[in-house]
Amino acid sequence: MNVEYAGQKQALPKQALSARPGKWRTFYLKLRKNKLAMLGGYVILFYFLVAIFAPLLAPYDPYHIDLVNKLKPPSIEHWMGTDDKGRDVLSRLIVGTRLSLSVGFVAVFIGAFFGIVLGLFAGYYGKWVDTIIMRVIDVLLAFPGILLALAIVSALGPSLINVMIAIGVFSIPMFARIVRGSTLSVKKLEYIDAIRSLGASDMRIIFVHIFPNILSPIIVQATLRLATAILSAAGLSFLGLGAQPPLPEWGAMLSNGRDFLFTVPYLALFPGLAISTLVIGFNVFGDGLRDALDPRMKQ
Repeated sequence: MNVEYAGQKQALPKQALSARPGKWRTFYLKLRKNKLAMLGGYVILFYFLVAIFAPLLAPYDPYHIDLVNKLKPPSIEHWMGTDDKGRDVLSRLIVGTRLSLSVGFVAVFIGAFFGIVLGLFAGYYGKWVDTIIMRVIDVLLAFPGILLALAIVSALGPSLINVMIAIGVFSIPMFARIVRGSTLSVKKLEYIDAIRSLGASDMRIIFVHIFPNILSPIIVQATLRLATAILSAAGLSFLGLGAQPPLPEWGAMLSNGRDFLFTVPYLALFPGLAISTLVIGFNVFGDGLRDALDPRMKQ
């Protein structure tokens, strides 16, 4: 009887464990409750699919000039009309999705990579290492982000690659401060002391044991930063410092459309809508991620 009872007692935790939802399932269930975040996720997914299948979806060559059919209004043949050089606006928007998303992801990757490394070292080592790194971060934070990016692009020259570098540089402080604060909290935990007492190196502790445990705020910040990067890239291209003709980047298309704002407003309307919907999608999805990944949020 004791043996049978002991077997039942051992089986209970297994049953409870199997009934408990997994970590990712729990995260998805919390995220699914936020309808606005799910809508933002669908918007992002839509633009991702458009970017992936852009060559198949574009009905015309986005670089083909047809002066005979320039400034045509939206029609069955050209759903979003044509621009001042006769190029199909819809085709340019579709192909431009790749450019805008690429700029955003590369810029955020640059900012996240250097920001994470600096934040981890500053938070883990502290003392003079923390002082030096954070004073450099404070200097970068002293400049408004778009003005810092504008100065960098002006120094390097107008191009899409320089825009990625500039936006990546002014994204570094945000990641560095978040990672530093999270590292300061995690390195005080007992398991870090136990790992250190077993002889683990600092690099192993930082990148194997601390970094995986602070991914949640990094993911949220990266998602929200993507919206800022795409908007900043469009703004720099609008000023003529980003994508150069004939690249169909959304900001450059918006800049081209402002010259015809009162005659053919669709040239500025459609790129503006594309920028707005994608940026709002990333913002609301990032807010939903933050709520779902934050363990302090009530279910």
